[in-house]
Amino acid sequence: MTAAETTQPTGIVVLISGSGTNLQALIDATSDAAYGVRILAVGADRAGISGLHKAAAAGIPTFVCRVEDHESRADWDAALAERIADHEPAFVVSAGFMKLLGPRVLADHVVINTHPALLPAFPGAHAVRDALAAGASVTGCTVHVVDAGVDTGPVLAQSTVEVRQGDTEDTLHERIKAVEHPLLVNIVGRAAREGITVTDGKVSIP
Repeated sequence: MTAAETTQPTGIVVLISGSGTNLQALIDATSDAAYGVRILAVGADRAGISGLHKAAAAGIPTFVCRVEDHESRADWDAALAERIADHEPAFVVSAGFMKLLGPRVLADHVVINTHPALLPAFPGAHAVRDALAAGASVTGCTVHVVDAGVDTGPVLAQSTVEVRQGDTEDTLHERIKAVEHPLLVNIVGRAAREGITVTDGKVSIP
């Protein structure tokens, strides 16, 4: 038995809003004991999405916490923080989660996010569309720690993708995903195995 097999994997919670392609990349990576990560639960802001089906197929517990089921955004934020805390993760991964996380979640948990652009360029929900509209020749993806802003948190890693003539939002996004998935898997694994520290708006993985 190797050291990796005898060491307890680091537990994380993953948040999703859609198809769960980044989630699936993480699920696939956890099949290797040396990766050092266990997905304790998958949370979503919508029911019935295919990402939840991917989690269920892998035997991972799921939960849904919808904004519309709470009287205020603050109530939703508190409820989501509690649902995450129920699983006692070392940190949280936002993998295509399309809601802004509130102060309670961010106070209670370190959250790693993946974004389909080279931040600080093209923040927000339409990053791929915005890169095309701006005529960018290069875009890519960013893995960063979430703060109170919109995609403004400290950057952990980035990968570049060339914008090709004739690209559509769909074709460009697919090529971004091809580099986004391994980048996210790499950074989450490193954070799990080596630890992640956020101090005064700066982030480091030893």
